[in-house]
Amino acid sequence: MPAGDAFSPRQQEDVVRAIRLARQQSQLPVSVYVGTLEGDSRAMAQQLHGALGADAAASVLVAVDPGARRVEIVTGSEVRRRLDDRAAGLAAMTMTSAFQGGDLSGGIANGVLALAEHAQAPRSRHTDTP
Repeated sequence: MPAGDAFSPRQQEDVVRAIRLARQQSQLPVSVYVGTLEGDSRAMAQQLHGALGADAAASVLVAVDPGARRVEIVTGSEVRRRLDDRAAGLAAMTMTSAFQGGDLSGGIANGVLALAEHAQAPRSRHTDTP
């Protein structure tokens, strides 16, 4: 389903704001897909993540299939050093609990912010102290 069908303009802005904050707080590039995850939802989410091209290694994809009540979080190889499976699982739980209460956009926004909170910003050799 296109994002316009799933969210009001206000709800869409809430998700976009969460993505922007995630990037500002943790330098975590997050993409969100809301729609049908046909077949194997994990494989489909990985395919969508791969479609990010050169940015995929440093990105996170949150794929939500509201109809099937599925959430898949795919992390690129560079992001996995900063965001482990446990953190992704906690973010997924944050989202699904909001979804159960009927809050799709709020669940996604809170999940994206939880990912950013758990992700550590990459260290810079020039500005960080050991």
